[in-house]
Amino acid sequence: VVVGSLAIGHQYSSLGTQPILCGSIPGLVPKQLRFCRNYVEIMPSVAEGVKIGIQECQHQFRGRRWNCTTVNDSLAIFGPVLDKATRESAFVHAIASAGVAFAVTRSCAEGSATICGCDTRHKGSPGEGWKWGGCSEDVEFGSMVSREFADARENRPDARSAMNRHNNEAGRTSIIELMHLKCKCHGLSGSCEVKTCWWSQPDFRVIGDYLKDKYDSASEMVVEKHRESRGWVETLRPKYNFFKAPTEKDLVYYENSPNFCEPNPETGSFGTRDRICNVTSHGIDGCDLLCCGRGHNTRTEKRKEKCHCIFHWCCYVRCQECIRVYDVHTCK
Repeated sequence: VVVGSLAIGHQYSSLGTQPILCGSIPGLVPKQLRFCRNYVEIMPSVAEGVKIGIQECQHQFRGRRWNCTTVNDSLAIFGPVLDKATRESAFVHAIASAGVAFAVTRSCAEGSATICGCDTRHKGSPGEGWKWGGCSEDVEFGSMVSREFADARENRPDARSAMNRHNNEAGRTSIIELMHLKCKCHGLSGSCEVKTCWWSQPDFRVIGDYLKDKYDSASEMVVEKHRESRGWVETLRPKYNFFKAPTEKDLVYYENSPNFCEPNPETGSFGTRDRICNVTSHGIDGCDLLCCGRGHNTRTEKRKEKCHCIFHWCCYVRCQECIRVYDVHTCK
């Protein structure tokens, strides 16, 4: 399944449990096919990275009109939504590329593949009271894999390829930006006579939050054409000169998003009818904005929950089961 420039999705979520036949993966361009055959042992991690990228997208957009919905019956996993050069396309490319780099890096550190491992190029000398130890995660290798695989189909001299390459790299850069030191104390009775530290990736949720902020502040661009020796080449420049130009950490786009209020097969919008909304919120997840002014329905729902829990010595907790009634609000 094609996720923008990545060509692995739903039906390959079980790649880690079975032999991989690169030729059987639909949508791969020749460069991706060669990469798959050369790096076949890390392809399960590539697939896992795409999966966690999609899951994080759905978490970040759970209260938005477009909620990162996927479709099962299409090679394009998000339908036509990614056909346009919108903010949503920018985010999907960034989070999927970050997901691949993250999963490959973590897999290498866990010793799952023979072609990679820990990062021995420690960045800087140890601080006072600690020394290098453990397994520093090799994010440079993970980023290389993501770059080789995700950017393989972005080699056209047009604006969309330029946008996708930029946003793919912004996703990978987010991990490097958010790497942090983890440390462990050694000594008698847990004293910190010796402390060893290593570089670690953050939780992927931290990366998702970071890239969602970049989505909200994404830079709108315009397309420019230049004549070069190889022919016409399209590049991007900021639409507004009075805003700060985007850096390699920022997301860029050059087409406006649809409003996603009503179903539209052409744009890939599923609309917001029957979506659950938050009646107390004035934000985008609130019933006014999420339902696009159409109003909402309210129904009651009974849920079984644990309650009146008591801790018994030693050592278990016993709870009763209560039925609670909740109001559920859905868009008309």
